[in-house]
Amino acid sequence: MGIRAENIVKHYEVGGQLVRALDGVSLDIADGEYVTIVGSSGSGKSTLMNILGCLDTPTSGKYYLDDYDVSELSDRELSEIRSRRIGFIFQSFNLIPSLTALENVELPLIYRRLPGQQRSEIARNALESVGLTERATHRPAELSGGQQQRVAIARTIAAEPQIILADEPCGNLDSRSGAEVLDILDNLNRNGKTIVMITHNEDTARKAQRLVRISDGKLLGG
Repeated sequence: MGIRAENIVKHYEVGGQLVRALDGVSLDIADGEYVTIVGSSGSGKSTLMNILGCLDTPTSGKYYLDDYDVSELSDRELSEIRSRRIGFIFQSFNLIPSLTALENVELPLIYRRLPGQQRSEIARNALESVGLTERATHRPAELSGGQQQRVAIARTIAAEPQIILADEPCGNLDSRSGAEVLDILDNLNRNGKTIVMITHNEDTARKAQRLVRISDGKLLGG
């Protein structure tokens, strides 16, 4: 069970040139593990994250999620996996400016067609878990960067995914806010969530149980 990538290759064509973004990547991540994939810009880490999150497909190789061959799934099935099994945390927060913190957290629950009262209760509990109960009615512009990222994490928590993929979650934050976000990820992992984080920051990377390095589309260890 968990995540298993076997000899993943990903090619892109840019300006008539073939770019080999991933070059034979193999990686196993067990359920409940906390892994950081660290590499510089252009190393292939974001491409790998997109494939692990079922946002993109490899040119060749196999990707298994809980022993299911993802390459054999339809677009609808991939969308279902993303909405129910995988949660995403992005560097840019991706909050909707016109919605309150509570309404942003409720969004994935609306797509599941949950009743309004149930959605609100789940969203409030998720905000409480990241220490933002008193900010529920505030819009993103009224929140600090750290608070916005915690709202984004609450939105992920509300959907109850088993796997959380965090793409540079502290990239836009000061050191104190970044430490708060990493503490939340640690707590989620202690409660059984599988965490996969990508970063270029060595200090952030060392917070995980296991560190995997990537360079020029190849894994260097871990």
